[in-house]
Amino acid sequence: MFEFHKDRRRYFEMQILNTNKYVLPFIEERFEIKPGMRVLEIGCGEGGVLKAFIDRNVVGVGVELDEPRLINAREWLSEEIAAGKISFISKNIYDTTAADLGGAFDVIILKDVIEHIHDQPKLMAYMQTFLAENGIVFFGFPPWQMPLGGHQQICKGKWLSKVPYYHLLPMPIYKWILKKNNENWEEMVEIKETGISIEKFEKIVKQTGYSILNNTHYLLNPIYEYKFGWKPRKQFGLIKAIPWIRNFFTSCVYYSIQKN
Repeated sequence: MFEFHKDRRRYFEMQILNTNKYVLPFIEERFEIKPGMRVLEIGCGEGGVLKAFIDRNVVGVGVELDEPRLINAREWLSEEIAAGKISFISKNIYDTTAADLGGAFDVIILKDVIEHIHDQPKLMAYMQTFLAENGIVFFGFPPWQMPLGGHQQICKGKWLSKVPYYHLLPMPIYKWILKKNNENWEEMVEIKETGISIEKFEKIVKQTGYSILNNTHYLLNPIYEYKFGWKPRKQFGLIKAIPWIRNFFTSCVYYSIQKN
């Protein structure tokens, strides 16, 4: 496991920096973030992404199932909570309504979340109940087939956390490798079951009544700048244009979508 996965405060700071430098400018290519807007993040973790948004004078709401991560969020953002700028809810998103969350949202964020969801069409359709008229949804996720698309970087073993592509092995072999090395195979298998490709994502967008506003595909994920010191690099146009193949060489995609 990489050190920044153990140091949650450091990861929180990375998310703030990445959102300010890359996520917000991407969104504002097609949608202006204005003071007073309402922003919802599903799977908000410690709230680093939302922190960057509320610094733009919006109101943030984070929903997170993992309550221990919200303990950190409430500590690190205590002043913002006291000022009414941000609030956190530990709940399944399907158990909430717009009324529970204080109304509809101008922006909904799912960063590194959709690839963990079992019924992705269900979630994307359900989000429309929270989305304001003309609001947008932002997604950032790694295509499943990319070198570390199995999230193997969270493995405890030094070599298993760095070897690319072995998550694409047939499930019995993949499970055997994880068990043999005393990894948390249940979590890793669940990620394999929910992994999403670019083509599958775009198909779900269309099926659930959205349109794509803009997208950027990255050869090198922007967050790598803070994790490894690597300069982000957008995907080459030729590779981006080739369906299926592009998933193997694209470490991250950003999309913004809007209801039809």
